[in-house]
Amino acid sequence: MLRHKPLARRFYHPVLEASSGLLYSGHPIVLVFAEISSGSHFVGEKMRKIFQLCFACLSISVFAAQLNAQVTSAPEPPRPLVLTEAIPMAGVQGRFDHFGFDGKNQLIVAALGNNTVEVIDISARLRVHTVTGIPNPQGVVYAPESKKLFAASSKGKLYIYGGRTFDLVKSIDFEGDVDNLWYDAANQRVYVGYGEDETGAIGAVDASTNERRQEEYKLGAHPESFQLETAGPNIYVNLPDLKQIAVINRKTRTITRWPMTLEHNFPMALDEADHRLFVATHQPPRLAVFDTNSGHTVVTLPCVQDADDLYYDSSRKRIYVPGGEGFISVFQQTDADHYHLLAKVPSALGARTAGYFGKGRKGFDRFFLAVPARADHGAEIWIYTVED
Repeated sequence: MLRHKPLARRFYHPVLEASSGLLYSGHPIVLVFAEISSGSHFVGEKMRKIFQLCFACLSISVFAAQLNAQVTSAPEPPRPLVLTEAIPMAGVQGRFDHFGFDGKNQLIVAALGNNTVEVIDISARLRVHTVTGIPNPQGVVYAPESKKLFAASSKGKLYIYGGRTFDLVKSIDFEGDVDNLWYDAANQRVYVGYGEDETGAIGAVDASTNERRQEEYKLGAHPESFQLETAGPNIYVNLPDLKQIAVINRKTRTITRWPMTLEHNFPMALDEADHRLFVATHQPPRLAVFDTNSGHTVVTLPCVQDADDLYYDSSRKRIYVPGGEGFISVFQQTDADHYHLLAKVPSALGARTAGYFGKGRKGFDRFFLAVPARADHGAEIWIYTVED
């Protein structure tokens, strides 16, 4: 150890003397004191005050450093969705609409602005087929039992294709703007939302015979997203033009209507086990949770703007809401009555539709986001890994 020659006289401060173990950002603080000879003309009292002032400044600096260290070492916020891959969709222009999947390995995306339906091999992460000849495709569903693809067109037709060759099998006329579709696997029926204003309705097509059924529910407005119960008779339908949610009982053929105080209710998802219905609105941008037993609102929470899809992850008790504003709102369900915003996941402007098909399906426990072409980049399907 290096030793110094004793000096004639040194000023000590009792607190500073006891503070030789102070640390600054993990490093020891070395205190240097002025050496004062015995013949100095400085007044001891004056020097004592100077040392007190210096120590006060030093103490503040150490406290600030420790506080900063605590802040910077705080745990990272949750990351429920992590962007891991992107599938290029070269040549696809305009906005995307809804997603479907074949239950095995293929993702199906309606490219509304491109007048095509795109088929993607999930394992290979490649687009493997483009279905053409559909003006403004919107909803898409796949019937695995009959191996058929159903695609809705805003021009008033439902198109039916072979699910392997994608050859056109048949088209069925509806009364304007065929939009959202839902496949009822138990009865092998495709439910079809269609019509404008007073002609708005939910109809049905037999997936095995390709024939339109007599089953029809007149709603008096264009239906947006709708959800079917699997263990019950109800269909829940968003009717934004009427500021309502319609509840269709398929057994009694009756329709109950819930009034909305929020406006532009477009996407919807269902937690059937807990009797909760999730709806995203545009004006104002909110996630609204309804009790399906009573129709009463449980809670409303601020949400991403311009949402056009909404998914409920029953295994993780989460709600995913992609919005054209440029991020994905992820909400956590604590229980049937309590929810909070878990994360705002960055995405891209205009990316308002997505596909999520649940945990447990190989290759499909991913969140697929449709990103339209930008000025500096082509269209893509972004793939987010879903984290527990």
